[in-house]
Amino acid sequence: MREARKKKNKWLWITLSIIGLLLISVGGYAYYIFQSAANTVETIHEDIDREVSEKRPEQVVFTEKDPISILLMGVDEREGDVGRADTLILMTINPNKNSTQMVSIPRDTRTEIVGKGTQDKINHAYAYGGTQMAIDTVENFLDVPVDYFVKINMDSFKDTVDAVGGVTVENTLDFSYDGHDFPKGTLTLDGEEALAYTRMRKEDPRGDFGRQDRQRQVIEGVMKKGASITSITKFGDMFNVVQNNVKTNLTFDEMWDIQENYKEASRNLTQFQVEGSGDKINGVYYYIVSEEERLALSEQLREHLEISGTTASVE
Repeated sequence: MREARKKKNKWLWITLSIIGLLLISVGGYAYYIFQSAANTVETIHEDIDREVSEKRPEQVVFTEKDPISILLMGVDEREGDVGRADTLILMTINPNKNSTQMVSIPRDTRTEIVGKGTQDKINHAYAYGGTQMAIDTVENFLDVPVDYFVKINMDSFKDTVDAVGGVTVENTLDFSYDGHDFPKGTLTLDGEEALAYTRMRKEDPRGDFGRQDRQRQVIEGVMKKGASITSITKFGDMFNVVQNNVKTNLTFDEMWDIQENYKEASRNLTQFQVEGSGDKINGVYYYIVSEEERLALSEQLREHLEISGTTASVE
């Protein structure tokens, strides 16, 4: 396991980053924004078939500052396609340690698909069984609870970027993709360009890891632009983007409690990547994570979540 980088004062939650904008109070618009945000969150709520995870028998209590985990899923859903969770990031937040950890799980990671009984790429779990199967599979792979999830349709990158008037990124790789050229250096992207920028991976020597870095850049760019929004029209655009592209099992009250009790933990954010190597099995490419690496990562996450007990092996 390798620490990718450490950044302070950033909420890089794929959708909570966007929803965070909805909780901003701006002058005389405060009540309108608050009410619209509450209505938006109610619209995007998606229940899963359980009260709590089997990995955590008791419900978390925000006011007691229980450490929590949130699975961020970037889903590539196109017309006529069930879709796959091409971006999987598990976030653990410990307010007692004032720290947040983010672990990116490569989409090609080979593991058991829970409920399917087969070994396959982890991102196929969503295609086979939707949100529930994706959560169950991640829980089994890392042996930690997934308390909450936030799911965003990656196509909404385009709408999100356009809603804030474009974003600025620092590109480290000269490449072209989907009819757009991306030279090295500082780039200002509109929605269509940002979508292409975040989708390219085959030309990147770092593969998925490089693509995830570009996705984070766009998200950070959205946050920077969104934080300066004062137009009620722009907030309306953001509400529409969220309503059309986001699902979560968090309620508005829970989001508010997280902001109130866990905000300081965001000031110490560490990002990790799952270490492994590529290999082909029966002609299919997989990202293979050793049992030693998986157990070490699981132990680290469980410690951060203050969960006792030993980690389980995955057959």
